[in-house]
Amino acid sequence: MAKEEKKTAVAAKAAAKPFPLPVNEARGEAPLWIGDVPLVLGAEMGRLAAVSSRLQCKSLNDLFLRLSGVEAAATWAAIELLTIEGDVVKALEALKLQHFAACAVAFNLVLSHHFEGDKGNAGAAGEAA
Repeated sequence: MAKEEKKTAVAAKAAAKPFPLPVNEARGEAPLWIGDVPLVLGAEMGRLAAVSSRLQCKSLNDLFLRLSGVEAAATWAAIELLTIEGDVVKALEALKLQHFAACAVAFNLVLSHHFEGDKGNAGAAGEAA
C-alpha cells in the first residue's frame, strides 16, 4: 500500500471510530482523539483565561492564533486546561506531532462557539424584563 493510501486508510478508520464520551455540542464542546485516548474539550471562559494566562497572551486574537496554529506550548496547555472529560495525563503522554491537525480542528470548534451569533432564549429574556 502506498504511503498516501495508508494515511487515507488510517484517517478513515479514525473517523469511523465511535467516540465513547458524551459531547454537548450545544455548549461548545468538541471531541478529540489523542492516539487511543478520547477527550472532550470545552472553551468555557475560565478555562480560556487559564490557557491565556499560562501562555501570557496579550489578547484574545493572540490566544486564537496560538491555538489555531497549534503551537507546541499552546497545544499542551489547551489539552491540559480545556479538557472537561477524559484522561489528560494519558493523552499528553500519547501526544505526537501527528495529532496536531486534529487538535487544531477541535480548538477551532470550541473557540468558534464564542463567535457564533447565539441569540439565547429571547422569550425568556423578554419575560424577565
